[in-house]
Amino acid sequence: MSVDPREFFLIHALSNAVQHNNVPKAGTVLGMLMGKHPEFRSQAKEMSAILAEILKEVEALSPEERVARLEKLAPELLNAKKEKKEKVRELRALKNVGESGVVMRFAPNPSGPLHLGHARAAYLNDYYVRKYGGRYMLRIEDTDPRRVEPENYQLLIDDTKWMGLNITETVYQSDRFPIYYEHGRKLIEMGAAYVCTCDSESFKKLKDAKEECPCRNRSVEENLAMWEDMLAGKYAEGSVTVRLKTDIAHPDPAMRDFSIFRVVDSPHPKLKDAKVYPMMNLSVVVDDHLLGITHVIRGKDHIANTKTQEYIYNYFGWKQPEYSHYGRMSIGDVVLSTTAMKNGIREGTYTGWDDIHLGTMKAIARRGILPEAIKNAMIDIGVGQTDIQFSWENLFAANKELIDPVVNRYFCVTDPVKCVVRNAPTVTAKALLNPNDESKGYRELKFSGALYADPADLKDVTMVRFKDLFNAKVSANADGTFSLEYSGESLEDARKEKARIVHWLPADDSQIVKCLLRAPDGDKEGFCERSVIKESGKVVQFERVGFARIDSADADGVVAYFAHH
Repeated sequence: MSVDPREFFLIHALSNAVQHNNVPKAGTVLGMLMGKHPEFRSQAKEMSAILAEILKEVEALSPEERVARLEKLAPELLNAKKEKKEKVRELRALKNVGESGVVMRFAPNPSGPLHLGHARAAYLNDYYVRKYGGRYMLRIEDTDPRRVEPENYQLLIDDTKWMGLNITETVYQSDRFPIYYEHGRKLIEMGAAYVCTCDSESFKKLKDAKEECPCRNRSVEENLAMWEDMLAGKYAEGSVTVRLKTDIAHPDPAMRDFSIFRVVDSPHPKLKDAKVYPMMNLSVVVDDHLLGITHVIRGKDHIANTKTQEYIYNYFGWKQPEYSHYGRMSIGDVVLSTTAMKNGIREGTYTGWDDIHLGTMKAIARRGILPEAIKNAMIDIGVGQTDIQFSWENLFAANKELIDPVVNRYFCVTDPVKCVVRNAPTVTAKALLNPNDESKGYRELKFSGALYADPADLKDVTMVRFKDLFNAKVSANADGTFSLEYSGESLEDARKEKARIVHWLPADDSQIVKCLLRAPDGDKEGFCERSVIKESGKVVQFERVGFARIDSADADGVVAYFAHH
């Protein structure tokens, strides 16, 4: 036969494990052999047994050991990995882009901070402005005083900065009320809008019957006088509205003479005397036109608004922007409702906007997920109209791709059990802070008789290899404890015994510190290396546990927020 299947399996399992930092599935490697060497297909059962042994061997190796063995067996595969080009993320081209590029907008309202639901629109618009050049506007849509809280203005600004959005200008709709009033008056003067004093129930009955409201036939002069009375505060909330004349027989009832201005008695933090507020469809059209917006990317739940807004564009003789509407994105396992978040914070269920059970940018940042990872995940999702379920795993993979090459490694043992290792010598374990960057140097842990381990790692095994330290025989005691005995330092012996490689910490207060690891599914307590204290505010990898951001750290303890595996 032309190839040794055992060597083939080992090389390609190592290559896959190095590339993806995980042991590959058996089917992946077996399929490679059968594809390249079909003569083995008749021996599939035998090949599967050999592969199972190889995968166990690869699983027992540390990331550094996998790299070393691959470099020895097939350096060309390792070099190919190093030379792998950065993933290119491309979205479909926009229509009708001019020589000066595009003008696009991200338009949240200040009811709370930004969350994952906002991220798609924010990053897709950002992508196209960077691609074509032009201007990217943050337009804060604060025209509903009941949804505006003063402190949230700065939250939005802070979030867009953290996200790295290429914002070129910021516009507050509350600063533009005179402009909206001017265009409201113009529509009334054109006979395109009227002041309606019908109560909501009466108007709905007429609308559903495709019948005109009596107010629709008032003269322009009467409507203008009533408009001025509205601005002067002479009408109470709910008693009057300004409606646009559309098609009263339109198949969609929502399109029939919809409201473009209303009276609201609630105070606005930036507008002390305002009583008349523009509806979203009016303010959006006026701003998109006057601010020069060329392209709009938003969810397909706005398709109906696009049709509604067309009436206003036509009355003024304005050209509509180019629209792209993407599908709904469902996001599970996290709270996104601003109302639910506010109530939870008030009731003490959540600690604040950065509570890790929430889907806010602040909560995601606290967990150590980079804004670039969110951007990459959203661009990968793209602008298609198909409804999707957001994948946390894809976000975590995007984040791992960014942080794994640069963060430092440490041990953290949660729910630890203290173990004495019989007949073990005093040994100093030495490991690279970051296997990808030898210039960062090493970290050292000195073992002197006893250590802390995760009890789950000691169950159902007869031998373990404490990473970077030595091997130990394991026996379980009747009382739930474990007895350990030194079994040499040979890595080859550990491989032959298929020993589980486990993390550990010396039972020495001078080398370790208490650690609280907080995660959405619950907190865990234990210890971590004392050197973690200097990583406050940074992301680290707790080996065999996962990535975590060090939220606070001092001599009394470390609080870390779990990001992902």
